[in-house]
Amino acid sequence: MAPVWNPATGERQADVVLAEAADVDAAVQAARAALADWSDTSVIRRSRLMFAFRDLVDKHADDLARIVSAEHGKVFEDAKGEVVRGLEVIDFACGIPHLLKGEYSDQVSADVDLFTFRQPLGVCAGITPFNFPAMVPMWMHPIAIATGNTFVLKPSERDPSVSNLVAELYAEAGLPDGVFNVVHGDKTAVEAILDHPDIAAVSFVGSTPIARYVHERAAASGKRVQALGGAKNHAVVLPDADLDLAADQLVAGAYGSAGQRCMAISVAVAVGDVAEPLVERVRAKARAIKVGPGLEVGSEMGPVVSREALERISDSIAAGLDAGAELVLDGRELDVPGDGFFVGPTLFDRVTPEMDVYRDEIFGPVLVVVRVGSLQEAIDLVNANNWANGTAIFTSSGRTARVFHRSVQVGMIGVNVPIPVPMAFHSFGGWKQSLFGAHHMHGPEGVAFYTRAKAVTSRWPEETDDGSAHGTDLHFPTAV
Repeated sequence: MAPVWNPATGERQADVVLAEAADVDAAVQAARAALADWSDTSVIRRSRLMFAFRDLVDKHADDLARIVSAEHGKVFEDAKGEVVRGLEVIDFACGIPHLLKGEYSDQVSADVDLFTFRQPLGVCAGITPFNFPAMVPMWMHPIAIATGNTFVLKPSERDPSVSNLVAELYAEAGLPDGVFNVVHGDKTAVEAILDHPDIAAVSFVGSTPIARYVHERAAASGKRVQALGGAKNHAVVLPDADLDLAADQLVAGAYGSAGQRCMAISVAVAVGDVAEPLVERVRAKARAIKVGPGLEVGSEMGPVVSREALERISDSIAAGLDAGAELVLDGRELDVPGDGFFVGPTLFDRVTPEMDVYRDEIFGPVLVVVRVGSLQEAIDLVNANNWANGTAIFTSSGRTARVFHRSVQVGMIGVNVPIPVPMAFHSFGGWKQSLFGAHHMHGPEGVAFYTRAKAVTSRWPEETDDGSAHGTDLHFPTAV
């Protein structure tokens, strides 16, 4: 049993029963029993079911968002945005008949044709984080299920309830029993998933150390794995940028969802003489953010997810100050009535790459400013970082933007966009220690991850009247 907290009040609002290995096995066996019929279901029927599920998620978007806000802490509109971005992946999965079309080549050799098609892997599993309890699972299960797999979801035990409602909506849409399964748990459940011989693939989103562990352990047991890790996303601001736009976008990217996003902007790289006016604009806009309970009308930023997160973020702020960074805005001074897990927007200036406040993934509402002298210095700074999830540049020069996006070693890049999360019909994923495995999530790479290809080469020879043989050729076959 584990507590589920209300981050806005600090109260224990529910408890979640944590699965043992036997519970994981029961879910896997249910998924395995449903696999044969579901994978053999026509692609049109699967598409129609996804359309029905899509309509139900849209109808219940506010309900889903309220659950997310109550257990995670993010403000309602932010939670609603999360649901909408998950819905977009379901939209993409509705087009599965087109996405699974194979290829056909006629007469590749004399009387020989060749075609390819894709088939599901089997039972797939998802292990998802607390920060997007609706959206991140929806990066996984709609595509896995639409392509003919069955699925076991292990959501974060910190905000588990939204996954239960998603399961109910699948059932209401007509999904057969066993195709989608939810197992609540902690490390015990995770390890049972990673080791289970009947699970063919595992998708994971979380911190880099755990992503590496998941990839290594699941791959060692023969599973296909996509494991997305941590981030330290930089936004480079050039002197020719629209500074009001840049400041607005930095504040949104750094402090939205209390900074608890893997695509949050946590480092602003100020180039040349842009630093002073940029820092002043960001400070003023960050001070004006209304921090309060996520379900309270008017709140723009909610609490962090737990008391442990609050203490960890506060310790990071203290460490940055001790290291010599200039603390422009101290979120520890925020005073919100009650016992909620609140820390306000925090801004550091004159941070150097040697400081822990720069190197660590704080995962809270902390933005640090690093000053550099040129665009090339900014690119070198970005490329020296071990994480490579997302980055952004603010400039009015198309040429500068092109140099930047061709030079940085990062998976997702924004030009005057602070959080460059691709739309669902593209794929999401970083480079370096932000991704373990060969496949990004959702979009075309999601379809490729949850399926495997077959190539069929066929010949239908004419029958001879006398039944004579066609001859034997031991040479390697070539086209003729």
